[in-house]
Amino acid sequence: MKNKPKRIHIIGSVGSGKTTLAKNISNILSIPYYELDNIVWKRTSNGDIRNSMDDRDAIFQNIIGQDYWIVEGVHYEWVKKSFELADMILLLDVSKKKRKYRILKRFILQRLNIEKANYKPTLKMLRKMYKWNHNFELLYKPDILNMLKQYNHKVYLLKDNKDIDKLLH
Repeated sequence: MKNKPKRIHIIGSVGSGKTTLAKNISNILSIPYYELDNIVWKRTSNGDIRNSMDDRDAIFQNIIGQDYWIVEGVHYEWVKKSFELADMILLLDVSKKKRKYRILKRFILQRLNIEKANYKPTLKMLRKMYKWNHNFELLYKPDILNMLKQYNHKVYLLKDNKDIDKLLH
């Protein structure tokens, strides 16, 4: 990366590659990354418990109050302050077909215990992910694009791995 950003927000649909990109950038820049889902949910051995909005917001404020961070997730309404504070916003706009493939691949790898899961990879969860993926295009992406207009000077739209490779190198 040319100008080394200190605060990065990565947003995109399920299966777009947010976590993978966050891990890669974290390794390159030695900046900690945070999955927004792990702020929304308290992960326990008995399953996930939703954090209260106050707890969620306190955890989030603590993260973005630091000098260096990468946050990634599909959430956009309650995290607006991170868009404002970010040096760079990466919007992953990967094709719906590719996201469907990645969702299925991840599900299979998680079921085979080859890849770690933050949740129990059930068929019910797989169906939810496909539904979220479908709804992203219809319901959320237009809102996200509209909201990010005010930050155009620091938004990078990444459509495929070539765009991501260009950004990283």
